[in-house]
Amino acid sequence: MIKDITLGQFYQTDSVIHRLDARVKLGGTFLFLISLFMFRNPFGYALAIVFLAMVIRLSNVPFKYMVRGMKSIIFILAITVLFNLFMTPGNVIVSIWKLKITDAGLKNSIIMILRLSLLVTGSSVMTLTTTPNNLTDGLEKMMGGLKKIKVPVHEIAMMMSIALRFIPILAQETDKIMKAQMARGADFESKKLTKRIKALIPVLVPLFVSAFRRANDLAMAMEARCYRGGEGRTKMKPLIYADRDFIAYGVLILYFVVSVFVGRLKIMNF
Repeated sequence: MIKDITLGQFYQTDSVIHRLDARVKLGGTFLFLISLFMFRNPFGYALAIVFLAMVIRLSNVPFKYMVRGMKSIIFILAITVLFNLFMTPGNVIVSIWKLKITDAGLKNSIIMILRLSLLVTGSSVMTLTTTPNNLTDGLEKMMGGLKKIKVPVHEIAMMMSIALRFIPILAQETDKIMKAQMARGADFESKKLTKRIKALIPVLVPLFVSAFRRANDLAMAMEARCYRGGEGRTKMKPLIYADRDFIAYGVLILYFVVSVFVGRLKIMNF
């Protein structure tokens, strides 16, 4: 499950989506995520699924690789669905012992599944098609206006980029530690929850040690290269808008307007 985490990884290939400016992909991702919380009927979600499928197709990233990231949130998704399914008041549809499934609970569960799946997949598209350096530059450019009120924009963008980059690194580190512990007899698949929790302790301790060591190595490397923040720094490859970026902006705005309009129609409301 840990090796299936795709958030923060970059998939090297050539596509229209890869060649887009990082600011376009960041803005498009934000618009897409915002639209998911404005839908009031299934047609909005259907439109979002079709739009995301088209973007994935244009990105040339294998669909199996893109969806693989969903495996890492199955547990969170299951907990969320169960809470909504059995703890939402409404008209009872099915009664199992003391547990009752209501119509409102069923609707909320479906909405949560759709939202979380589209949230994770949509975010993965951005990180899989954008290098960490471009993400940092894009974030810094988009928040450039905040510099006037003394907000450390460069440092914030750098921290977010490093955090994204460390997700797959720490996931790989966790997988290595778990395999090493399993070779020493650790049982991570025990049916007893207490045993599984105890087995995780020998994993968490070396993982935290490794994370702090990597953070310290990164800080020392930045110091050795005379890194002193964003003031006065220039870019080796500055971000410049091309015609395709303006076309992409137009498509994104059109999608957002149409999806919100269609998603809020009072037809088969959730």
